Amino acid sequence: MRTKSYKKNSINVVTLGCSKNIYDSEVLMGQLKANGKEVTHEASEEEEGRIIVINTCGFIDNAKQESIDTILHYADKKDRGEVDKVYVTGCLSERYKPDLQSEIPDIDAWFGTRDLPMLLKTLGANYKQELVGERMVTTPKHYAYLKIAEGCDRPCSFCAIPLMRGKHVSKPIEELVAESKKLAAKGVKELILIAQDLTYYGLDIYSERKLSALLKELVKVEGIEWIRLHYLFPTGFPEDVLDVIREEPKVCHYIDIPLQHIADPILKSMRRGTTKAKTNALLQMMREKVPGITIRTTLILGYPGETEADFEVVKDWVRTQRFDRLGVFTYSHEENTHAFLLEDDVPEEVKKQRADEIMAMQSEISRELNEQKVGNSYKILIDRKEGDWFIGRTEFDSPDVDNEVYISATEHYLRIGDFVNAEITSAEEYDLFAVPTKD
Repeated sequence: MRTKSYKKNSINVVTLGCSKNIYDSEVLMGQLKANGKEVTHEASEEEEGRIIVINTCGFIDNAKQESIDTILHYADKKDRGEVDKVYVTGCLSERYKPDLQSEIPDIDAWFGTRDLPMLLKTLGANYKQELVGERMVTTPKHYAYLKIAEGCDRPCSFCAIPLMRGKHVSKPIEELVAESKKLAAKGVKELILIAQDLTYYGLDIYSERKLSALLKELVKVEGIEWIRLHYLFPTGFPEDVLDVIREEPKVCHYIDIPLQHIADPILKSMRRGTTKAKTNALLQMMREKVPGITIRTTLILGYPGETEADFEVVKDWVRTQRFDRLGVFTYSHEENTHAFLLEDDVPEEVKKQRADEIMAMQSEISRELNEQKVGNSYKILIDRKEGDWFIGRTEFDSPDVDNEVYISATEHYLRIGDFVNAEITSAEEYDLFAVPTKD
């Protein structure tokens, strides 16, 4: 006998994967709410309601498995009578819908990444065009993601994103400014610009790269104090963006630029459109044009054909560049990508060993760079309180993936969502400790 208090008509949205998926879920929930629907995001079992929408990720093996496990979990709950309907949307559904439909028949309907109107209709709601820019924000109210484009036109050999998200489509500047004003009116202070490729922004609708023009309009939005750039593709990087970062105080001195590899044979096979020399020249230009800029990057290790010599090139490069932030993925052999035609010839244990070695090196680099911050004061945005600590970030740190700053909650009273000035008193590999200072 069921004893939990389920909300029969409530729709619970479960989000898996990256910030782009979070944004899509927020748009979906905003539309549902405007249609008078009761909607929650990742509610507890006691509060989750009887209708489930799973927004899936299909990027790499681990993400796909998490999505499948979540789908099976809710399919099982439906079999037990604990939920009435289960719908699946997002990247995994876009990419593998026929296979999933046959293998998991208990799901009520499957939708792709561009099927929002159909999904809403199935949920008894109408797609409201006038709600463009309206969302039910799930992040802490002081920061939000701003998706400026969808899809990707890059030919990277390892990546299935174009299969799941389609071609690059930019949003008009005026639409993004209007959306930012709505977010600011709700208390958002930090915008995190996201897309599959920020640097391509504008080429499709303005016939030229327009990221710098967009930034110059967004900095005018009252209430927004930080603007952060995620996912800037290195090839064709618009240099004028660096001028805006340097000149506009609201634009964080922070760039997330996924470089993926540095050995020339691998870059060529990856179809990245660049070389080691060009990549290093770009990094040098970034650091010269914006002194003190923080650079976050990601690497893929264990790509087909990656030799020990190639890996040694990566190690030397990471040691020399001393990135502020660095993450590593092991190569995932993805169907229907160009690299799938190659032999996945690097053993899994070697992939993992190489990834561990780079991350151990980066951990030491991060510790050394953080120790250099001790004694300096920074503007900190307070994200949350956990136990005896207020936890925040500097402009050089993005939520969930970068350093956090810990300030004692037993000795200081701070408000979540406020900016405070604080002096760093000690540092670890990925954490900083600070005390507030007088403004």
